[in-house]
Amino acid sequence: MGDLERNLAGITLAPYIFKAMALIGVRGKAGGNMFRHQIATMGILLDYKIIDPVLLKASVIHDLFEDAAGMPGVTKDAISSIDEDGPAVYSLVMEVTMRKAKEEWEAKADYLTRVMCSGSPKAKVLKLADRISNLFSLGFVHDAEFVRRYLDETKTYILPYAREINPDMHREITDLIADRENKLRARSEPPSG
Repeated sequence: MGDLERNLAGITLAPYIFKAMALIGVRGKAGGNMFRHQIATMGILLDYKIIDPVLLKASVIHDLFEDAAGMPGVTKDAISSIDEDGPAVYSLVMEVTMRKAKEEWEAKADYLTRVMCSGSPKAKVLKLADRISNLFSLGFVHDAEFVRRYLDETKTYILPYAREINPDMHREITDLIADRENKLRARSEPPSG
């Protein structure tokens, strides 16, 4: 058994996956199923050999408090009591969750700046994995204006910090942006012939 396999064998993810199942059927802004997005985000971390238990567990439920708030089991106590990592997982999830005050959500620019500039190292890595998953999903979105806005937002608020956080994830984000921009150009150009 290699180090990666040995380290992964000791991580209990099932209770977190069960919590994430509250997101089955919840559609993301870019389409797709929010439960699958949670699992994809974890898969991206694993693809980069990131096996921190708190980070992996948080990745599985990172959108839970934004997209399933108020559902049974979506509380601080419910997450914090899952296992010994529960309090740290909850804390990390809240770091990457948009804040709501007086029925107003935090502005997206403020949210991204907060995470990328003053978030913990784990929050920053989680946000990069989350963004990679979302950029991949953009390839299936037909609303060109939404795609343009999302790419501009990524270039403004994520890309300037990504290289320092994880050079390999920075490269993937850069490649995904270029690919999505090429697809937008191809859609807007008249067919030749």
